[in-house]
Amino acid sequence: MSRSNKSSKSLSAFDRLPEEPVQTDFALAEIGQNPYQPSLITLYLDGAESSALDLEDPRYLEFEYMQHIELIIGATLGDTVPLRALHLGAAGCALARALDAGHSGSKQLAVELDGTLARYVREWFDLPPAPRLRIRSDEARHALDTTHAQWDVIIRDAFRNREVPAQLRTSESAARAHEVLAPGGIYLLNSIASTGLSRLGEEIATLAQHFRHMIAIVDPSILKGRRFGNIVLAASDQEFPVFEIERRVRRLSFPARVIDDVGLRRRASGARVFTDDQLHPGQLWSSANTH
Repeated sequence: MSRSNKSSKSLSAFDRLPEEPVQTDFALAEIGQNPYQPSLITLYLDGAESSALDLEDPRYLEFEYMQHIELIIGATLGDTVPLRALHLGAAGCALARALDAGHSGSKQLAVELDGTLARYVREWFDLPPAPRLRIRSDEARHALDTTHAQWDVIIRDAFRNREVPAQLRTSESAARAHEVLAPGGIYLLNSIASTGLSRLGEEIATLAQHFRHMIAIVDPSILKGRRFGNIVLAASDQEFPVFEIERRVRRLSFPARVIDDVGLRRRASGARVFTDDQLHPGQLWSSANTH
């Protein structure tokens, strides 16, 4: 990594970063620096982008899907209200760091299966200390099933080989999220699609079993099947402020489309609901990679 163009403000932050790839429990971790924005660094896991953080601006979110999640939270719950947030999948904790900066007084728990990675990101990045942000090494579904807290926001952002672990896509998983959300709380899901929403019909149908309202934000090119990418789904018993979310989406740098509850339910018509009894033996609390 080049150490040129470092400001005095970010010097100590840069000095904590590894110069060479580092092995974690499940992946080879590497840090890359953006030559055009020197304070912006990216965490790569086995060569794939996992997290991006601006070492000088904790509010900055590089990944579009994280901007969409933050936008839904702000429009629905308030832009500065303290949050109790549970992150199922943590990696570099970029979103948790941004929420802490924008929602003073928040208490967050980030769950990361890779215990070595969880320890490293604490060392490498300027993350909020506990109790503002706790990082726990655990399997995401196990953490969800065993939490005794109530949460304003639950964010599912866990993948293995570009797929959401099966145990996080079941009806029982959504039911548990609903159970531990505070009244008016939001369950936010980062999903992946390559051909529109056809692959997500199952997840939408599952959410519809347990939540009164849903909304999604997606790049139009993904809906048209032109590229692989992220789709953010949100579910709540509180009605989403669709017009305000659409207004905020129009202000983003990249095009995105908002799909309201009616549109999502129409797209999920006839989709099956995936349940725990369809999981393979031992898969419920498996060692699925949560990043």
